[in-house]
Amino acid sequence: MTATKLDTWEEAVQWLRQQPDQQKLVFDAYYDDPILEAAERYWRSGEWSAIREFLPQAPGTAVDIGAGRGIASYALAKEGFEVTALEPDASDLVGAGAIRELSNEARLSISIAEEFSEKLPFPEHAFDVVFARAVLHHTSDLSAACREFYRVLKPGGRFIAVREHVISSERDLPTFLDRHPLHKLYGGENAFLLNDYRNSIVSAGFKMDRLLTPFESEINFAPYTPEELKAEIGARIAVRLPLIAKATQVLLNIRAVWAIFSRAAANFDHRPGRLYSFVATRPL
Repeated sequence: MTATKLDTWEEAVQWLRQQPDQQKLVFDAYYDDPILEAAERYWRSGEWSAIREFLPQAPGTAVDIGAGRGIASYALAKEGFEVTALEPDASDLVGAGAIRELSNEARLSISIAEEFSEKLPFPEHAFDVVFARAVLHHTSDLSAACREFYRVLKPGGRFIAVREHVISSERDLPTFLDRHPLHKLYGGENAFLLNDYRNSIVSAGFKMDRLLTPFESEINFAPYTPEELKAEIGARIAVRLPLIAKATQVLLNIRAVWAIFSRAAANFDHRPGRLYSFVATRPL
């Protein structure tokens, strides 16, 4: 298989898995096999540990929107939720077939609905949690999708949308798409303005609880650990300001300083495609 335009997402991921120089990306994106090991690694990751803080204390029903291979469905099921995975792709590698394999191997009950997010095949108030990992930026109608998430969520239920690509202006979109490792093979990638996400969520009726900026949570900067991220930022500052390199590294490791820096960084971080996450509640 060559790196030419491909017909499906499955073919794009197959191509990626065959590239010797892309194996870290394959591993970091949980595209590796055995699928059960990949899912277990995600459940034990710093990203999921941070997500767990936003889940209801008492497990109930959850839908994993755009579930892909089912790693988040697996994690939700491990937390005790009754899980439905919404995944329109039937693929045995990156879709519903992979979720069935994972469910069988893990002996976890995960229901599967092969539908799209803009029109969910569920009744009103069906779920305690609507979870979406890297999904909103793929929607054809962001506002319509958010209205559907609101409709199927119980009053008091939690909507969690993580790792969404953000651009500062529409002019940034081609730059982001050109840099994406798989978009040139298959297409399908996208990014929205931060206000597009925020307005679509709030206008659907949700109360926005948290908006997590790129450096604020491991949810967004994984697979970096907090220690690795601080070291990387310190190294980049050292290149430009070598005289304060050591002091900078010390300061970044002070919790209060890091909390201020990680949020303030959003004001000057304009990387096309940077990641944000959103936590919202359907009011009672």
